[in-house]
Amino acid sequence: MVGPRSINRGEIWIVKLDPTFGSEIRKTRPCAIVSPPEIHENLRTTIIAPLTSKGFPAPFRLPIRHGDRKGLILLDQIRAVDKSRLLKRAGALSPAHLSAVLAALAELFSEY
Repeated sequence: MVGPRSINRGEIWIVKLDPTFGSEIRKTRPCAIVSPPEIHENLRTTIIAPLTSKGFPAPFRLPIRHGDRKGLILLDQIRAVDKSRLLKRAGALSPAHLSAVLAALAELFSEY
């Protein structure tokens, strides 16, 4: 599998996350693309944030509604994945959700 031709920040893709280790979020699930276009255009990887309909709220876990399900975007579980793990496009974050994700990531990685 080569992976998708076009990937855009803010899209939601079904991603095969297994195999995983320890406390990493597992199985095939929706994930938000959080990496900038420069990564998608030049590398074979992309950076994703998994979505879950279970779990518990915590800092850097943003509430979301995807389809008919309420859930969380798990910014504490971001990871780089090979594009071949992206199975199909499943939607996109709203502009407000994407802004909230990017602001939370900026705060997560900022220096104090």
